[in-house]
This record gives sequence, C-alpha cells and structure tokens, in this order.
Amino acid sequence: MIFDFRYLLFIAPAIILGMIAQLWLRSAYAKAMKQAAPLSGAAAARHILDSAGLQNVAIERVSGHLSDHYDPRAKVLRLSPEVYAERTAASVGIAAHEAGHAIQDARNYYPLIIRNMAVPAAQFGGNFSFILLFIGLVISGSIPVLGQGMIWGGIALFSCVVFFQLINLPVEFDASSRARGILIDMNIVPRDEMPAVRGVLNAAALTYVAGTLQSVMTLMYYLMLASARRD
Repeated sequence: MIFDFRYLLFIAPAIILGMIAQLWLRSAYAKAMKQAAPLSGAAAARHILDSAGLQNVAIERVSGHLSDHYDPRAKVLRLSPEVYAERTAASVGIAAHEAGHAIQDARNYYPLIIRNMAVPAAQFGGNFSFILLFIGLVISGSIPVLGQGMIWGGIALFSCVVFFQLINLPVEFDASSRARGILIDMNIVPRDEMPAVRGVLNAAALTYVAGTLQSVMTLMYYLMLASARRD
C-alpha cells in the first residue's frame, strides 16, 4: 500500500495544488514583508484584542518561521519572531488573522468549537489509522472477517482527520475575513495597501484547501482498497 502507484494518482491534484500554494505563499509573504506598516504584528494584535475586550488574551513570541497560532486552552496568541517584531503588512496581516481566532473563541464561533472538540479524535486517527489499515490488509486474506474489521476501523479513524480538515476550512476563512475587515476599520492598513495582506492570507488559505483535498483523496483511496478486498 505504501508504494501503490494508484495512491499517487489519487493525491496528485492535492500535491500539485499544495506546491502552487506554497510557492504563492512564499512570494506573497516576501512581498508583504517589504511593505511597511505603522505597527508591529504584536502591537497590532494587542490593539485588536483590546478593542474587542480581550485584554485577558496574552501575546507571546514563539520560535519558528510562520509558526503563528492561537491557543484556545491557554488563551494565548503566539507569534513567530518576524511577525511579532516587524512593522510590515505581512506581520500585521498574520497577527490580525490569529487575533481573529481569539475573537472567534470569545464569541463562541460554532465551527471553532466543533474544530477544537475534534482535535483529539483527529490526532488519534492520524496516528493509528494507517496501522489498522496496514494490518487489516495483511491479514484479510487469511482472516477475512478480522481483516475487514480492522480495515474499516482504520477508515473510520482516518475519517476523523478528514472531518477536522473540513471543519477547519470555514474557521480559517472566517479568521482571514475578520482580519481584513479589522485592519481596514482600525486603519492599521490603508485600504489601498490591502492587496499585499490579502495575498498572504489568500495564499495561506489555499494551503489549507490543498491539505484538505489530500485528506479527502486519501480517504477515497482507502475506501477503494476496502471495496476491492471485500469483492
């Protein structure tokens, strides 16, 4: 199953889309990092959070490149070094996006609640689905009932990953939409300078779409294997 050429055919569109998204993201990020902004990413995020009444949400610097994220459990917005300190369109755009997640959390945005609840199942499914599938495929010839059960168990586990990816899309799209509106409304980025910010956010969104597509196509491949074994 690991070297099955059919699997490559299934996920090839997602791989190509992912490569395009990564190239676009790098280009858009480099361009937006050259465009000056009045605030650093950390300052912009703090301004946005305070304006939303979220003084309780802390902002921390975290190591890594584009490692920015919001932690809903700790109520902490963590920004990578460049985003935290630089006064650029890229920095304030990414910081505003993560602040959008904090606002979603505070406003009980339903898709975010579902996504957070799905995290443990998605992590477990991502770690163990392939093990069940592999063992099931190996033993399905000699122990058909047990093998089929393990195959479908693996598929069920991987379905948790797909569900997480699907529910994550509206969460990310909404955070980017909030970020664009907030940056304009609060005059952090003038409207005529927003194309650079939109470029970064749209490219980042495409990477999520590519990841979701790969998960969906992988699930379709697993279903094909299960159907073939049953026949």
